[in-house]
Amino acid sequence: MSVPRVRVFIACSLDGFIAGPDDDLSWLPTGAGEDDFGYSDFMAGVGALLMGRGTYDVVEAFEGGWPYGERPVVVATHRPLTPKVPTVRAGTGTIAELVAMARAAAGERDVYVDGGDLIRQALDAGLVDDMIVTIVPVVLGAGHPLFAGVTRRHALQLVSHRAAREGLVQLTLRPREDRPA
Repeated sequence: MSVPRVRVFIACSLDGFIAGPDDDLSWLPTGAGEDDFGYSDFMAGVGALLMGRGTYDVVEAFEGGWPYGERPVVVATHRPLTPKVPTVRAGTGTIAELVAMARAAAGERDVYVDGGDLIRQALDAGLVDDMIVTIVPVVLGAGHPLFAGVTRRHALQLVSHRAAREGLVQLTLRPREDRPA
C-alpha cells in the first residue's frame, strides 16, 4: 500500500482565482453526466478533508446536500461551528497541527486540502505532496486567489497534463525534490 499523501484538487481561472468576488463560482464548468476531470478517481483515494471556514461555508450552502458523504472533514476555524452533518468538526492550530488532525481522520488514505488560504499555508510549510490544478480559460480580474500570498517561492515539477473539454487544461504538479528548505 502506498503512503497516504496530502493532496490538492482545485480549479482556477487563467488569472489565478479559485472563486470570483462574493464567492462566485458560476464560471466553473459543470460536469453533469460528463467527464468530471478525474475528481471521482481522486476522491476514491481520499480519507479526510481539511478545508478553511470560508470554503466550508460555501460548500455547505450548495444545493443538493453535502457532497463529501461520510468522509471526515476538519474545518479550520476560530469561529463557532454547528455542522449540518456529523462527520464535520472544527479544528484550530498551526497548519501542521491541522494536517495532523486530518491525517488521523483519514487513516491509511489521502488528505484533501481545500481552500486558498489553507493550500497556501500547507504549500509554504512543505506539507503538500501533489496538486491537481485545472485551469479554466476565463479571466475573472478579481476574487479569491489560489497562490497569491504564499510566503516564498515554490519550484514545482510537472508530473502530467491533459487538455479537457471546454478548453480546460489540467496539470498534476508536485513540489520538486531539490527545492530549498
